[in-house]
Amino acid sequence: MIRQKRRPIIKITILTDNNTYIDRYFLAEPGLSIFIEDGESKILFDCGYSDVFIKNATKLKIDLTTIDTLVLSHNHLDHTWGLTDYIRLLTEERLEGRSPATPKLVSCPDTFRHTTYPMIGTIGSLIPLERISTYFSPIISKEPVVLSENCIFLGEIPRETSFEPTPAIGRKEGETSDDSIPEDSAIVYKSEKGLVIITGCSHAGICNIVNYAKKVCEDDRIIDIIGGLHLHDCDSTQLEGTVHFIGALGLSSLHACHCTGLQAQVALSKVAPVNEVGSGLVLEYS
Repeated sequence: MIRQKRRPIIKITILTDNNTYIDRYFLAEPGLSIFIEDGESKILFDCGYSDVFIKNATKLKIDLTTIDTLVLSHNHLDHTWGLTDYIRLLTEERLEGRSPATPKLVSCPDTFRHTTYPMIGTIGSLIPLERISTYFSPIISKEPVVLSENCIFLGEIPRETSFEPTPAIGRKEGETSDDSIPEDSAIVYKSEKGLVIITGCSHAGICNIVNYAKKVCEDDRIIDIIGGLHLHDCDSTQLEGTVHFIGALGLSSLHACHCTGLQAQVALSKVAPVNEVGSGLVLEYS
């Protein structure tokens, strides 16, 4: 008998989120970090604000010194400041005579530009791009990048919807206008049943992200969206437009977390199966 080769299962683990589960003793913080296993490929998506993602990974028996690729969704502190802790981890491995991997680092061009906010100071990456190559093999691209057999980094997202406004948060060094966060991006997983969108903050607009993922993958089926949707302080026009858009997708599940906001989650729950998310959550897709 000839046995058909079984398609690998993708495993997605939430290492950092704003929330935790009852009776699951992981740490949480206002940030996001997600670990993705696609067959033999190991991808770390964002690093949160601190070393919380490393502590939770250790408890989950995930060895972050062996990842193939680090992807940064954009440059904000709740997604990039944990990078200093990750570099510290890799450095300590070398000091102990071990040989950690040198992961690829995939992101859009503006991710490492110094960004500040009035009365606060730096809100973007603490590490400039020129220092990254000491620890990583950078792939800086506006265009989509293949990360593994079934995962694609989307690159710069076209912003085309009329109801998703372009945000302006802080200002990048050398610019005269506020930062529209053009580097904001996401990962898409191509499953047999459709696409799984894995997003950081969705500053580009979750509907724009979904539409671009469909175009890049040539697949209109969306089965799940995981990550922050940045609807916590949006106006009624954006919320209503997003709810209508998400409702029309026919999702099997929706794992909206991080910066989505309670009001938006309640509204989305009326049109899609919203699921609880917290540090330590493990999801699998075939």
